Amino acid sequence: MLVRYLTHPQIQIEPYIPVPQWSLNATGKARVQALLDQDWLFGTQSIYCSDEIKALETAAPIGRALDIPVIVRAQMAEHDRSATGFVLPEMFDDLAGLFFANPDKSIMGWERAVDAQARIIGAFELAMSEVKARGRMGDVLLVGHGGVGTLLYCHLAGLPIDRCYDQKSGGGCYFTYDWVDHSILHSWLPMEETF
Repeated sequence: MLVRYLTHPQIQIEPYIPVPQWSLNATGKARVQALLDQDWLFGTQSIYCSDEIKALETAAPIGRALDIPVIVRAQMAEHDRSATGFVLPEMFDDLAGLFFANPDKSIMGWERAVDAQARIIGAFELAMSEVKARGRMGDVLLVGHGGVGTLLYCHLAGLPIDRCYDQKSGGGCYFTYDWVDHSILHSWLPMEETF
């Protein structure tokens, strides 16, 4: 059984709207539509998703195309940055670097990386226990965000928290984990690429 973690693609930045309520932009929506033809999706039997709008807009079309219900989990949300709200991209990049470089510290009131990692690991483990209990042993798709996705990747790969393991800018990337062998099969790939 394969577990794939997919991040939402490009978003519409709305400075006066809380970040969890941001939507995909036209490019992001087009990438999700194109994704529906990718072979790597076809073995999916279970879909879990963050409750943020941009993640839901990524997962919902996939669920409809595969006729699979999307299970929404608040614990899969991106690391909490509500203390600062919207910050300009160049400042955000600096803060994100500090977030990963200082996992035990809160950067300007943000959720600590170690806490966000514990949360996403818990969400992952709960999802996998539910899949096993339901006997749905096909592939599992988790749809979420780059920050917590990288924290989960580091955990599953047995690596320290480090931004060098982050996805490429723009999002819309995925990694694959072999649940049976407990190994990462590949690091982040653009959603358009099949492993």
